[in-house]
Amino acid sequence: MGIEQENNPQFAQFAHPEKFVSAAWLSARLGTPGLKVVESDEDAYLYDIGHIPGAVRIDWTRDLNDPVIRDLIDGEAFAALMRDRGISRDDTVVVYGDHANWWAAYTAWVFELFGHPDVRLLDGGRDAWMGEERDTSYAVPDYPATEYPVVERQDAPLRTFAKELVDRDGIQLIDARTPELYAGEQPAPATEPATGKPPVATLRAGHIPGAVNVPWGRSVFPNALFKGVADIAEIYQQFDPEARTVVYCQMGESSAHTWFVLNHILGFKNASLYDGSWVEWGNLVRAPIETGSGE
Repeated sequence: MGIEQENNPQFAQFAHPEKFVSAAWLSARLGTPGLKVVESDEDAYLYDIGHIPGAVRIDWTRDLNDPVIRDLIDGEAFAALMRDRGISRDDTVVVYGDHANWWAAYTAWVFELFGHPDVRLLDGGRDAWMGEERDTSYAVPDYPATEYPVVERQDAPLRTFAKELVDRDGIQLIDARTPELYAGEQPAPATEPATGKPPVATLRAGHIPGAVNVPWGRSVFPNALFKGVADIAEIYQQFDPEARTVVYCQMGESSAHTWFVLNHILGFKNASLYDGSWVEWGNLVRAPIETGSGE
């Protein structure tokens, strides 16, 4: 079951090297039976202007969210999505996307909520693949439907809800947004970075009391590739890897990237994602907030 782990000296230093692949490794294995590639972007239309050959698209807004309830899709809907994309339960799934893998990390996190046995992240995502001028395709693959089983989503321990943050004692809370958003100096991004669409509105600006601001982008180079484990560990040195740690951002996108870093690079034992993030908390009646840099 699954494809062999990449023998990569950098990944070998990570807590879970089996969760990462490089562009070179993936390029050499495209078309291998049992390997499926998923593109998941902030700007879903990027897939249409060229993607990794054989990759299928998963749109985080349309495919991963329940159309009625403000929640992720359930086990039946996830199984139907996997069957439609030609993904089997024993396939190795490599996820990649734009914006240094923001929504790709989020999609990989959803796969883990459903316990998919082997899901990995392409280091550098779409940025790295295109930057290295590797092959792309316009063809949308039409894989045979699979018999992916219905598996119930297990939110705990990888997901945190707002009610769990009312009493934050004993929780290390990390805000992965920009310093301006954290401080409440900027109510929301003027537009969504990739699509240019108006952002989801929040009534208040600031951060959850007690949260420490560690912007997600500090873990990657400008080309979206992960930094070395020593450099990343230094960024998060103030946090106890054994303690309960919750990460959030504006909509769960950049904090999913941070969640992946904490879990799979640094080996935090109890890190989860508050995917409701500021879009929920900033609109939540009677939820306390703080403003300022916290320094």
